[in-house]
Amino acid sequence: MPSPAFQAAAVQFEPSLGAKEANIAGLLALVEEAAAAGGKLIVTPEMGTTGYCWFDRAEVKPMVEPVPGPTTDRFAALAKRLGIHIVIGLPEVDPATDLYYNSAVLIGPDGVVGTHRKTHPYISEPKWAASGDLGHQVFETPLGRIALLICMDIHFVETARLVALGGAEVICHISNWLAERTPAPYWISRAFENGVHLVESNRWGLERGVQFSGGSCIIGPDGAILAAIDSGDGFVVATVDPAGPGTGMVFGEPVFEQRRPALYMELLTNTFSWNPGDFFRLYGEKPLPEGRKARIAVGEFSPSRDAATNLATIRELADETLAEGAELLVLPERCLTGLEAPGETAIGLDDPRVHDLLALTEKTGLHMVAGLALREGGQVFNAAIVCGPAGLLGVARQTHVTAADRAWATPGDDFTVVDLPFARLGVMVGHDASFPEVGRVLALRGCDVIACPAAIDGGFHGQHGGTLVVQPAPIPTGADPLHWHHFRVRGGENNCYFAFANARPASGAPSHSGVFGPDSFAFPRQEAVVAGNRRLAVLSADTGNLGSVYPTHVVRRKDLVLMRQPHHYPRLIAPLAPTTAQTWETPAVISTG
Repeated sequence: MPSPAFQAAAVQFEPSLGAKEANIAGLLALVEEAAAAGGKLIVTPEMGTTGYCWFDRAEVKPMVEPVPGPTTDRFAALAKRLGIHIVIGLPEVDPATDLYYNSAVLIGPDGVVGTHRKTHPYISEPKWAASGDLGHQVFETPLGRIALLICMDIHFVETARLVALGGAEVICHISNWLAERTPAPYWISRAFENGVHLVESNRWGLERGVQFSGGSCIIGPDGAILAAIDSGDGFVVATVDPAGPGTGMVFGEPVFEQRRPALYMELLTNTFSWNPGDFFRLYGEKPLPEGRKARIAVGEFSPSRDAATNLATIRELADETLAEGAELLVLPERCLTGLEAPGETAIGLDDPRVHDLLALTEKTGLHMVAGLALREGGQVFNAAIVCGPAGLLGVARQTHVTAADRAWATPGDDFTVVDLPFARLGVMVGHDASFPEVGRVLALRGCDVIACPAAIDGGFHGQHGGTLVVQPAPIPTGADPLHWHHFRVRGGENNCYFAFANARPASGAPSHSGVFGPDSFAFPRQEAVVAGNRRLAVLSADTGNLGSVYPTHVVRRKDLVLMRQPHHYPRLIAPLAPTTAQTWETPAVISTG
């Protein structure tokens, strides 16, 4: 049964480097204030007790301590007196090994509940800390099932997914986030794609020249910002309701029931731990295409049951794409057959509409990805075809089918990857994009570009009113009507260009289709989004190695894929998700009674 609703608080704080006693006193005071405001779970920032920017082990050595230890004892005394749970961030020493860790500790009225050691280090941690060795745990508490993540951990789709599969109802993410406006899109997407609440405690202020972003907040399972603080010390409080609307759902779909772990085995590999140019040409099989500059387009319209109208619109979009100098056009889900009654309108690959599309690509020289309801061997698939001047290059059959579409659609049993003259292209269809595992597998297969024909209603984007935190150029700080776009995150987290072609509703309003770049932290953003009266968005992409032996372009180097820690991920490919809060390493529930 889901846990009852309670009040959670996210504390924002600027610690002073090395001023441990002053920092602890400041945090204790803020926690007490947050408790007085109703907070039962109070989360404080990463390394909030000591500051963050340490040069090396020798410098941080006077700050480290074991868990339990003097600092956790002080917060435990406060938790006991107030009957609350607290999350703190500190540099931990393991007395058995003398290794240091960047750690988060969950403390309740009875003392330490559990510890998370940061598993996915940022650039600063290797100066002094070992990568965490405790996995991704979920702790059973009187408030509910709580998980801890630290800063860079949440860049990786696997971490939040692991704890969600472990039964987490609330993720407490403590951070020293920088280099963008906050609440950060990655925070929002991790809550959204897992259908969980996320309590985000970020530091703010300047330390050793590093500007931290603030923006501490509480995020609902639908991605809504329930409460946020921009800059300065303080806290926000909001209700966390594990039984509330949207919990465990994405776009109204029970995604954890719809996962297909047998398709995710590659998540336990790390293809980018070697020079990808060498790796993908090993044994002469499937070498990556030569990278170069090219232009990618997405087209947006409302597919109908009228085949002639759909084809006429596709021809118009092809003409516009050629006029923009693009080589690839991605079109919406079921753009050839219409969105209504797909079980009736499904066609085979020998249908005249498919032949017409192939003739169009041969005539224009374009490559296209187009959605259709595909009839094959007595089955119907929600599919997309990849075609070009050389003909039909591939067929992608949707692997994750919505509850409604199960009435007519058979799920496909593999992911589709096609090599184009300028890029390796992966394809996901519509609801597949709700599963972070799909994009990750395509990235691990070496894809430079992911095409996503879709017909997804709103709810995957949000605005930002601007921040008072002064960021170094060129990081923007002003208002942004499209601060969070879930499918921008899909591209950045996999270091791929993401071409999201969404069907327009009958009203004709734009559906936020776009081509998004492979680096979410590159400003100004490298992206093009359909807006206004336009039906097309075009982006210049570069998949080249810039003349280097080892890839220097992020789309070929894939930093965020390389930095994964696959040895932590076995739960992702387990046939059935655990139903109780537990670690993968042990079947015992971690409980505080």
